[in-house]
Amino acid sequence: MQLRNDENRFGLIAVSFHWLVALLFFAMVAIGLAMTNLPLTHPLTFPLYQLHKSIGATIFVLVALRLAWRLAGPVPPLPSEMPVWERRAAQLAHWGLYALLLLLPLVGWVIVSASPLGIPTVLYGVVRLPHIGFIAASPDKEAIGKVASTVHATLAWSAVGLVTLHAGAALRHHFWLKDGILGRMLPSRALFLRGHDRKGG
Repeated sequence: MQLRNDENRFGLIAVSFHWLVALLFFAMVAIGLAMTNLPLTHPLTFPLYQLHKSIGATIFVLVALRLAWRLAGPVPPLPSEMPVWERRAAQLAHWGLYALLLLLPLVGWVIVSASPLGIPTVLYGVVRLPHIGFIAASPDKEAIGKVASTVHATLAWSAVGLVTLHAGAALRHHFWLKDGILGRMLPSRALFLRGHDRKGG
């Protein structure tokens, strides 16, 4: 499998970014639901919050790198027979996901910085992430934290909805339209070719 994208499929680097971010995103959702439903005194609450923050920072870095990689090279074109509205919807969904996955960690950072508990964030128990100074020092940080928490939850569920829509569209293209779109992002080229064989047969 080639490293860079070409006119037929995404390369290994783009594919790796895509699936790693996807796995981490689903892990974040699961951890977020678990930690917010545990009492603060539960022994797993603090480790889960720290892991959630660590994975969030990792997703931010990976998405930023993936976005830079996408802008630096060619992207396989969508099938010419795809309707214009569907092309626009696909583009909006992709850029919407980029925006959400970058905003979510940043808003999370605001929440941590505004917390009256002042608990430090230590990514993977190694790298300390400082609080945002002017937010941590603000006399209104409790109000800021409440607003940021609401925004964070709204963005998170919006991302879940958009990821679900994205996945559903990819499966529709692969199993119903059989146009090979999903195969372009699969690690195995055999699956990509099989999609084209079904279309031709």
